[in-house]
Amino acid sequence: MKIKLTHIACFIAFVLSGFQFRTEAPEQTDICIYGATSAGVIAAYTARKLGKSVILIEPGSHLGGMTSGGLGYTDIGNKYAITGLSRDFYRRIGAHYGKFEQWIFEPHVAKKYLQQYLDEAGIKVVYQHRITKVNKSGKAIQSIILEKSDNPDTKTNQVIAAKMFIDCSYEGDMMAKAGVSYKVGREANADFKETINGVQLQDGHQLPDGVDPYKIPGKPESGLLWGISPGNLEPNGTGDKKVQAYNYRICLSSDPKNSIPISKPENYDPSQFDLLVRLMQKQPGKTKLGDYFIWSKMPNNKTDINNRGGFSTDMIGMDYEYPDADYKTRKKIIDSHEAYTKSLLYFFGHDERVSPAIREEMLKWGYPKDEYTDSGNWSPQLYIREARRMIGNYVMTQANCEGKEVVKDGVGMAAYTMDSHNCQRIVVNGMVKNEGNVEQGGFGPYPISYNCLVPKESECSNLLVPVCLSATHIAYGSIRMEPVFMVLAQSSAAAAVMAIDGKTSVQKIDITKLQQQLKSNPLANNAASEILVDNEDASHVKMEGDWTVQKKGGYGPSFIQADDNGKSARSVTFTPAITKNGEYNIYAYFPKIPKLAPEMALTVSDGKTNKEIIVKESDIIVEGQTSGEWFHVGKFNLPKGNAANVKIAAKGADGALVADAVLFVPNFK
Repeated sequence: MKIKLTHIACFIAFVLSGFQFRTEAPEQTDICIYGATSAGVIAAYTARKLGKSVILIEPGSHLGGMTSGGLGYTDIGNKYAITGLSRDFYRRIGAHYGKFEQWIFEPHVAKKYLQQYLDEAGIKVVYQHRITKVNKSGKAIQSIILEKSDNPDTKTNQVIAAKMFIDCSYEGDMMAKAGVSYKVGREANADFKETINGVQLQDGHQLPDGVDPYKIPGKPESGLLWGISPGNLEPNGTGDKKVQAYNYRICLSSDPKNSIPISKPENYDPSQFDLLVRLMQKQPGKTKLGDYFIWSKMPNNKTDINNRGGFSTDMIGMDYEYPDADYKTRKKIIDSHEAYTKSLLYFFGHDERVSPAIREEMLKWGYPKDEYTDSGNWSPQLYIREARRMIGNYVMTQANCEGKEVVKDGVGMAAYTMDSHNCQRIVVNGMVKNEGNVEQGGFGPYPISYNCLVPKESECSNLLVPVCLSATHIAYGSIRMEPVFMVLAQSSAAAAVMAIDGKTSVQKIDITKLQQQLKSNPLANNAASEILVDNEDASHVKMEGDWTVQKKGGYGPSFIQADDNGKSARSVTFTPAITKNGEYNIYAYFPKIPKLAPEMALTVSDGKTNKEIIVKESDIIVEGQTSGEWFHVGKFNLPKGNAANVKIAAKGADGALVADAVLFVPNFK
């Protein structure tokens, strides 16, 4: 009988190990994090700083995902929404470039400072290992099985056991293999009472009317040009399984000493761009690269290039299989996107059908020698804008983005436009049209529910998903920004630690306690917190004169503006509650608006002495996707309590005066 029981036990171990005999025990850790994206890095750092052991796994060899993969022109929405370690990351980048914060940066600089977090926490990434199986006991994940990404062999598989798991991948592979419900594609508008989900034929990134789709113009029997699908246009708001287009965010250099010429790729096929040629013929006045690409300039003569218009870097309709594909199929899709993008760049520089002005401009750019040095100077990270989306305890929708529904369990904020790239390119009324592009904003920062980061408890009790989170397609389009992923990853890691300490599921932690911890310990290291006084904080802000509230373009939900109306008394006083005596760096946030006063006076008081600082309009230099900037007022020793304040007043009578937020950053630990 004992022998039989032993045989049964061995068989069970055989099954749980992924059908392979293993003599070594699984590697144990408190928290296992899958995906060394920027979110994965912040999650790992947070968990380690909060006292837990961590294993961070990356299927590829690239650290940082899109943050270090070419997306240097950060999609912010509103800086107010970016908190904690995410904001700290952009300040580390700022220090690198000699500024307070920096939201545009080179790929290798982003990678350097993401690696810095790992070094500080003593974390080494397990590279080139991808998930093949999730072992569960009841509702809880017990372990995962990894194979080598570059050389799969069951003999070299690894088993990682943990108390908590966090999926920080763009694809949600751990989530899916754990049996958690998810969605791929677009919901119908009717599903969640939305208006801009599902099929959307709009004008953004669109081809003009009259572009013929057929290889021989006017002859459908000749077949469709490359890049056009044979599908039909469904009614607006119809749900489907189509995925918005992927692309590469391209880093090029115009420095001759730091660039490699763009050469003809293998299997280059200029017929891929016949439709683009027809588009060019329809708009002969567009003779600049910026007419066909969003050509954002980065520091040191580099770029972050993104899709623009009817035909650009987006490979529309070529990614539908990707979210649920096996690894081999995904590689084919990734390779096809790389080949297409490199071919597109070569086409713009060398094809005689392109205007000479554009060709000449294109030839000034090349691949940067000092970027992606281990992957042929080309980004190893395809921009997976959207893959799987978990169906969790709560689903974020358009109503959340627009502030019509406000969650109480927020553990992060988003503020970006509800954004979807095109999902298909089809024939509509005999013309080529792109479908799926949506860009709808005009709302302020809004909270993201904790319950959209966790699965239903009936499906999994020890998994958090801050990237492939629970949201509809159109709400995800607002949330899916790299800084927000980092914020939610920190919240997820803090929640995982709480669940371990409380010996409970991720669904049953004390969310109020989590919210308080994120606010009181924003850097996860118990450092002294900065103090923000926003114009909406009535208990700490006093206004004199006539001010109007402006809902767009400020830091946070609003800013206030006093126009030149002949009155001299226009001022706002910001009074912080200083919690500890010491030296503080003070920053004032100024939106850049038309007809801003040429000079504004700031008076800093420590309760005993006053110092006046003049801020000139020219001092407010705005870079990137933001409408304002922090102005460094200076360093001041401030006493504990409410004696200190900063007063913003008009200097002369010309122009508008603005007041938004004042930040007090402790210059001590």
